[in-house]
Amino acid sequence: MIQGVLGKTLGFLGYTVQYGCIAHCAFEYLGEIVVCSGPSMEPTIKNYDVVISENLSRHFYSIQKGDIIIAKSPNDPRTNICKRVIGLEGDKVCVSDPSHLLKKHSYVPKGHVWLEGDNLKNSTDSRSYGPVPYALIKGRIFLKVWPLNAFGFLQASPNGRILRKD
Repeated sequence: MIQGVLGKTLGFLGYTVQYGCIAHCAFEYLGEIVVCSGPSMEPTIKNYDVVISENLSRHFYSIQKGDIIIAKSPNDPRTNICKRVIGLEGDKVCVSDPSHLLKKHSYVPKGHVWLEGDNLKNSTDSRSYGPVPYALIKGRIFLKVWPLNAFGFLQASPNGRILRKD
């Protein structure tokens, strides 16, 4: 009797570990469902919108300007940020606030991206913490699933801040 209970327990534990490994690999390499919070990406993504991110773009280095990504925060590695890619390595970007009269520019260093929120007045982004290492990117958001009336692929930047490579 003890042998039967022990066998069933170990069998259940084995299946749990197997399915846990499968789930981990799926979330790490394929994608995940993300609930975004905060006003920095409004109006594109509002507080508590549910989106789907895919992680293959990060692994194949195919993140492009204009993509909305999930990344580890450079200020707090325990939290994630949701921002739009404005510049890739080698791109010239405006590092000053859009409302400033005198504009300052800089180049994005190798292995980094420049991230900004769509809500420029209410976003802590690369203008505050500088270029973000590519290694902090977790995935690219491609689909909004909630609320249902906003279901669909994400739109281009509403503020036109994506720059050309100089």
